[in-house]
Amino acid sequence: MEIINNVKGTHDIFGDETDAYDYVESMMKSIAEIYAFNGVRPPVLESEKVFSRGVGESSDIVRKEMYTFLDKGGRMLTLRPEFTAGIMRMVVQNKLYATNELPLKFYYLGPVFRYERPQLGRYRQFNQFGVESIGNNSPYSDIETIALAYTILCSLGLEGVTLKVNTLGDDESRDNYRKALKEFFAKHIDHMCEDCKQRYELNPLRILDCKVPEDQEIVKGAPKISDYLSEASKARFIQIKDALEVLNIPYEVDDGLVRGLDYYSETVFEFHYKSKAGVDYGAIGAGGHYGKLMQELGGPELPGVGFSFGIERVVSVLKDDNLLKDIKKELDVYIMPLSEEAMLYSQEVAVLLRNSGGYKVDMCFDKTKLGNMFKRAGNKNAKFAVIIGEDEINKDSVILKDLAKQEQEEVKVDKLIEKLDKYFDSEEE
Repeated sequence: MEIINNVKGTHDIFGDETDAYDYVESMMKSIAEIYAFNGVRPPVLESEKVFSRGVGESSDIVRKEMYTFLDKGGRMLTLRPEFTAGIMRMVVQNKLYATNELPLKFYYLGPVFRYERPQLGRYRQFNQFGVESIGNNSPYSDIETIALAYTILCSLGLEGVTLKVNTLGDDESRDNYRKALKEFFAKHIDHMCEDCKQRYELNPLRILDCKVPEDQEIVKGAPKISDYLSEASKARFIQIKDALEVLNIPYEVDDGLVRGLDYYSETVFEFHYKSKAGVDYGAIGAGGHYGKLMQELGGPELPGVGFSFGIERVVSVLKDDNLLKDIKKELDVYIMPLSEEAMLYSQEVAVLLRNSGGYKVDMCFDKTKLGNMFKRAGNKNAKFAVIIGEDEINKDSVILKDLAKQEQEEVKVDKLIEKLDKYFDSEEE
């Protein structure tokens, strides 16, 4: 019979890798909660309009990368390629801006889908963690969001992260800059790639993000956004940079940084990283400020700021830097029935330890030698073994063995949780 493989651009996560993902995601969520962000779970399926109107028709995501299809009811649906537009739709639809104190501070985690070439740490289905802070235009909201992202990366053990920042300015700044770019690229566009020709008509800022080497050389001579900023945008960017210095967050200004989504304005940023093994991962996380995204989706004109991390890329970086070696999950107790008759009794003990003691418990279901059961306990990183034979059943007891100290004693079942509690309490002191 034919073996069916996973779809190109997707990957299975299992074994130690699952532990790595759990560790990274748990760390990210816990730090976001320290910053007073709350979790949300928008659907994977959205109307195609959420992204064509929200992300922008000139973005590569909308033009080339979305998984869009007609459902059986004739509706044009899209598997989400990013979270922000869907979260804005959620806020507008449920009028969260009117019933909650602003800013709304959300974090999210889940799969996203983009039809792009699979490469290092990149898949067509991958996982994103990110945050959105919606409803406050203060530059300090931008700063808090950047600080949260930087704290996450440092807490995961990454050293030497490079924060690149830029400003795209306000509406006035970008309108003047687009005109300057149009004028500059007019004399080059006939010799540039087909994507750039489309970007020229839709949004010339997107040309700055072109990855074609010949076009990149042309881009080097393009005007800089810094020469077209309004006084208000200049002052805001100075505040951002001053605050980063006060918070000891190292950064560099990259005046070519525009990000790949049309909704950004003012502050944009990326976190770049090169592993200790010398692998340049480029941007492992990025984000920025947006002003009119909610309005594009039918809501009021409320600004926001957010970022996202690709979990796959972060896990790859941590593996490269050997930062995942100590996160193996441990088992509290491994139960070893010595006979078929001991199986049901062992199940009772397991349920007791799980439900009343809150302990992580597994047990052996095979008829195998005691030595093999100890090997399994070791493979599962168990702290204790509970051995149950006919004598133990008759005496309503178990043999409790500390696998690190190789010490064991007989313990009455009704005293077993108390005994384990004392051990684990002393471990925490």
